[in-house]
Amino acid sequence: MPLSVSVSTSRDTATIELVGELDAASAPAFHDTIEQAAAAGVSTVLIRAHALTYLASAGLRSLVFARQKMGDQVTITVAGACAPVARTIRQAGFDRGLTLTEE
Repeated sequence: MPLSVSVSTSRDTATIELVGELDAASAPAFHDTIEQAAAAGVSTVLIRAHALTYLASAGLRSLVFARQKMGDQVTITVAGACAPVARTIRQAGFDRGLTLTEE
């Protein structure tokens, strides 16, 4: 399933909605969205992953890109990831670089 990415910014929070699969083919769209959030100068990025069905290694690299682009002063939360996506994030040890919630 192709990735659909949408972003909305409210005050100091950028909310990014991911639907589908985050892989090598779809990572550039996610990167563009991260660039938008960084340009907005937000202090919080909420990645709503309720409908993210697959996270490939390229998707993990995209999360690393987000962490690097946003800087350590910005809180990044991945919310509602399905078990396989959350497991991939945890196994890569990337749950130490962002907050992973079930909401």
